[in-house]
Amino acid sequence: MKLEFRDLKTQYKKYKNEIDIQIQEVLNSADFIGGKEVNVLEERLAEYVGVQHCITCANGTEAMTLIMMAWDIKEGDAVFVPDFTFFSTGEIVSFRGATPVFIDVDKDTFNIDSIKLESAIKDVLLQGKLKPKVIIPVDLFGLPADHFEIQRIADKYNLRVLEDAAQGFGGSINGKKAGSFGDAATTSFFPAKPLGCYGDGGAIFTNDNELAEIISSLKIHGKGDNKYNNIRIGVNSRLDTIQAAILNVKLTAFIEHELEDVNNIYEMYTEDLSNIVNTPIIPKGYVSSFAQYTIKLKNKKERDALQTNLRDEGIPSMIYYLKPMHKQEAFSDLVYSENDFEVTNQLCETVLSLPMHPYLSEQDVKKVTNVIMNFKST
Repeated sequence: MKLEFRDLKTQYKKYKNEIDIQIQEVLNSADFIGGKEVNVLEERLAEYVGVQHCITCANGTEAMTLIMMAWDIKEGDAVFVPDFTFFSTGEIVSFRGATPVFIDVDKDTFNIDSIKLESAIKDVLLQGKLKPKVIIPVDLFGLPADHFEIQRIADKYNLRVLEDAAQGFGGSINGKKAGSFGDAATTSFFPAKPLGCYGDGGAIFTNDNELAEIISSLKIHGKGDNKYNNIRIGVNSRLDTIQAAILNVKLTAFIEHELEDVNNIYEMYTEDLSNIVNTPIIPKGYVSSFAQYTIKLKNKKERDALQTNLRDEGIPSMIYYLKPMHKQEAFSDLVYSENDFEVTNQLCETVLSLPMHPYLSEQDVKKVTNVIMNFKST
């Protein structure tokens, strides 16, 4: 059987009956937009994460955009974003006309470096051209960022915090779940995420009643008490009922066993590889949901050679990320010093993500680790 990087096929086979029944119920009701399944999902997600409000929407990028809209982030504002992450986290800042300020990451956790974050905030204040407004820490590869320290910094400089938990759903720090940090948080239900649907989808989490009300309006054309009474300019960003029905089944599986299973697989990988390559570091008190299991090699040549070797053995792998944010052509108008991104630049040349999902067998893991051990021994 072919080894999958993220095995959605096996997951579907396991829960085929439940998923098919839920989809059929939506088809029978023909309530495709805003059906009861959406409300049920939002209530369950809010309870699981531990917040008062969960508002679903079309995708994770629009979830962050809705927050930027609600907070009136605009031209002249500075928003602090990790340099080592997916493009959308910076994109939503520029989309609003604001300026993303990219911050290097910690070499062990790959998450935003809080010391460099505070230094960058001070620099922006000293220059006086932009007004610091928001920090967007990313829970990269499933591991929550250093949220308590980030919140301390945010409070010190009177900044808002938007937690990008697109990869982090299910992770936690001392029992506090990803999605419950900051003033608001977002997640993505892209199929390959820890909790994914069969298309696009996203959600916003917050304890702020006013913010929840504004976002609920913004996501449906800025509606007021009904959809034909529009009180602000909004967008069309809704999670459809079929996707919610699928997610309700998959959320149960995630809670019952999938999060535990990926952490067991993490331990199997790490037991074999910890003395062979640099394996993921999970700080004390942290739980990762392992959107990816990412190792570090010595240099780009070794990383690329290992990826080729794995491919030759029928093992998929991925590089997250080939190019840092500050080198993206879309941000070429921004001026940076390469010295500010030493860790990110190194990671882009040395990281490699291995197959990681709840349905990997011990035999699957051994197949991957044996190839890596043999590669490193030659």
